[in-house]
Amino acid sequence: MNGRIPHIVQYQGSKRILAQQILRYMPRKFNRLLEPFSGMAAITIAVSNEQRAMQYYINDINNPVICLLRAAVDTPTDLVKKYAKIWTEQFTYPEGHIKHFYHIRDCFNTGEQTAENMLYLLARCVKGSVRYGKNGNFNQSPDKRRHGTNPKNVAENAYAISALLKGKTTFSSVDFRQILEVAVQGDIVYMDPPYQGVSNTRDNRYFVGISFDDLSDAIETLNQKGVDYIISYDGVSGGKKYGNELPQSLNCKKFLLKAGLSTQAILLGKRDITYESLYVSKSLAETAIPVKTIPTQMPLMTITE
Repeated sequence: MNGRIPHIVQYQGSKRILAQQILRYMPRKFNRLLEPFSGMAAITIAVSNEQRAMQYYINDINNPVICLLRAAVDTPTDLVKKYAKIWTEQFTYPEGHIKHFYHIRDCFNTGEQTAENMLYLLARCVKGSVRYGKNGNFNQSPDKRRHGTNPKNVAENAYAISALLKGKTTFSSVDFRQILEVAVQGDIVYMDPPYQGVSNTRDNRYFVGISFDDLSDAIETLNQKGVDYIISYDGVSGGKKYGNELPQSLNCKKFLLKAGLSTQAILLGKRDITYESLYVSKSLAETAIPVKTIPTQMPLMTITE
């Protein structure tokens, strides 16, 4: 690891904490990493931090997220300057910093979907959690206990990410299947699609959902092309499984990554450990480092820590 892994902003669902576990299934060197469901591109940043790939392809159907990532990589100085202006305005806004958040949110929802507005909403909203209403508008509330990420911290991270990815990265905001069409042997595709149970149809935690069958068909396409992949999908918490396993016919191997204590369980006075599933293409699984046998109450899987 080449020092601390930078990140632009807190983002619920980010795989930043699990990145080192996920990277254990990737080669030390390969051609290109493609992230069709990038979010804040935590895996791309982690891979580039270890200089494992030569090129990167970052995609997310949520275009403002891609605008934010592109700005952080290509024009970090401009992004930091504009974000600092918005962040500072909250302290002098006539109606207070909470109303200032709603003002920026209204601007965003009425067409000003700029990188700096997206960054401010993520930095100020509850738990860095994106939420959209049925009309497609960002509708998450502000965290009333804090003022969002300080521009100095944003600058430090944005410049670090730019140094890693500038000149090496392609950005897009299209359907994930279009990204898989350009994948070739020598690439690795990392997919972190919306989890089952929250993504079969439209869900306010995601800009758009994806069906189980569509994902399975897409993986089969990668198999036919001989393209390696790693997929974060379902999980287990407190002995309860979330989502159906991908079909065995896809011939990939499932591992469980220890993700720590369940936040929801803690609120209920429990201490359930959450395990997130990782599906790895056959050839990558065969070269992965040894893993421990999973506890007997969760058979047919493998666990790594």
